[in-house]
Amino acid sequence: MSSGRPRHRGGRHGNSRHGDGGERRPPEPKPEPAADDTPVTAMFRGFASQLDSKHDLYERLVKKSRDVTIESKRIIFMLHRVTSEEQDRQVLEEAAGRFRQLEGGTLRQIAEELAGHDPYLYLRAISPGLQEYIEALSFYHYLLNDRVISCAEVQQRLTYPGGSAEPASGAEPSTTAGEPPPPAETGPGEGEVGDPLRLPLPYHEYVLGLADLTGELMRRCISSVSSGQLEECWRLCALLRTIHEGFVNIGNTGPREITRKLATLRQSLTKVENACYQLKVRGEEIPRHMLADVFSATDDYGAHDDYAAD
Repeated sequence: MSSGRPRHRGGRHGNSRHGDGGERRPPEPKPEPAADDTPVTAMFRGFASQLDSKHDLYERLVKKSRDVTIESKRIIFMLHRVTSEEQDRQVLEEAAGRFRQLEGGTLRQIAEELAGHDPYLYLRAISPGLQEYIEALSFYHYLLNDRVISCAEVQQRLTYPGGSAEPASGAEPSTTAGEPPPPAETGPGEGEVGDPLRLPLPYHEYVLGLADLTGELMRRCISSVSSGQLEECWRLCALLRTIHEGFVNIGNTGPREITRKLATLRQSLTKVENACYQLKVRGEEIPRHMLADVFSATDDYGAHDDYAAD
């Protein structure tokens, strides 16, 4: 039963939520969008174009480096097929032709892409391909000339007389209208007019490539026993010892990858020394055609040695 009082559905001051004398604030004006033609906007648009060009160039170099790696591995596999002197000449001639195609094709394209740029900005993109190429080339050079190729000789193969130092198509950063082009990124002695086209080879990349060569020399040593080339084991053992001595002298002053590759080098040297030991001690009592099986059974000798795992 109602008390007779009127019910007010509104607030305390009646139906008006804001009161009888309440006033609404006018909406604040929205800020006008920044103009697209200001100098600051144009400057940042130029920065974005330069970064996009750098990233595109980096990706192109990564893809070309993978092609170099794949072809270099194929050449290494082919060089391991050498078992006789007659086949040696055929395989080396075929390898020489494939090296010419690789150097005149993909590696030259990398040099053209880097023309006008600082090569050290893109070194991580091409480093795997360079190291694999040096490994294959040094292995080929050892089989051909019985010595290790020098860094200057590798750099000479990566120098193209009469080549243009102009940046490759698509490598030049784009700029917005009315802006001056950015200064060219050139390394020491690179990009000058009249200079031959050259793919710069840092010395530490050459050293890391030689570190990978030791694994191929170890496999060559084991395979040479089965083919009857016993003297090859002693030559390879002496070469590996010389390379190991050079890497030990580098110490902690070289690239950080040296430590990891030095451990692998020590394992390869230990396997070759063990093969030479078996050849010297047991070579007279074991037939030559069985020596390769003996070496394969003791292939992992010293692989878990504390010295080799340092």
